Amino acid sequence: MTTETAVADRTITLNGLNFHYRDWESANPDAQHLVLLHGYTGHARSWDSFALAMSVDYHVLALDQRGHGETEWAPPTEYGVDHMVRDLEAFVEELSLSQFSLLGLSMGGRNAIHYAGKRPQALVRLVIVDIGPETGTTGSARIRAGVQAGDVFESPDEAIARARSTNPNADEGEQRHRVTHSLMQRDDGKWTFRYDKALRDPDNPRPRPSPEEGWALVEQIDVPTLLIRGEISDVLPAEVAGRMVETMSDCQFVEVAGSGHSVPLDRPVGFLEAVRTSF
Repeated sequence: MTTETAVADRTITLNGLNFHYRDWESANPDAQHLVLLHGYTGHARSWDSFALAMSVDYHVLALDQRGHGETEWAPPTEYGVDHMVRDLEAFVEELSLSQFSLLGLSMGGRNAIHYAGKRPQALVRLVIVDIGPETGTTGSARIRAGVQAGDVFESPDEAIARARSTNPNADEGEQRHRVTHSLMQRDDGKWTFRYDKALRDPDNPRPRPSPEEGWALVEQIDVPTLLIRGEISDVLPAEVAGRMVETMSDCQFVEVAGSGHSVPLDRPVGFLEAVRTSF
């Protein structure tokens, strides 16, 4: 990828932690801001191709959420939705963002729902990617099993091969890029994941909001919203997606053909087209 020349890596202190984010300025001086929130175990670099494409019209900011990417790790008990929403609120305030759009995938989408459900004045548009107040049991079990698998590799290529065997449906270029930037080298020369090990510790579960709380927040969302679902997603059931569309006051729905849960990873072209349909 050749995105490095078009983007700046920045740091900011929020709620006592040092956060990393990528800043894609637009050639349009009047461009509205678009904030991107990655999924569980993801990072800001996973948005590189999408952010580059969207920066034609938007000033794109891709945040490494707490414990992920190059952002500082938090205490093990402070990875709940409430903590991450407070981080987003602080990010918006520190950068003096106004009239901005928000896009969140999976965990980032849940955080976006909880943020938008508070009806913040600065938010003007929302994109939720393959997540809802209720999740499919098969998808949840698959994700838990994946993060609890071996996390030490002899080389980045070994990690990429493992990811490929786990999700052969992913776009190969996007998958290699995502995995490469998910890794850090240990003192012994081996490689492991960059995100906080506490996030994959089965004895340290992250607090989850109840479905009732989630549905109440979905009902409160009052900005134009795009809900994107992967056609073969095992995380966002079709019936939950349908109820979300009916519950929100202004919601479009797009299903990306051939994609599973990780829509930007599985079908990056289809995902970009889906977002541009709404924006």
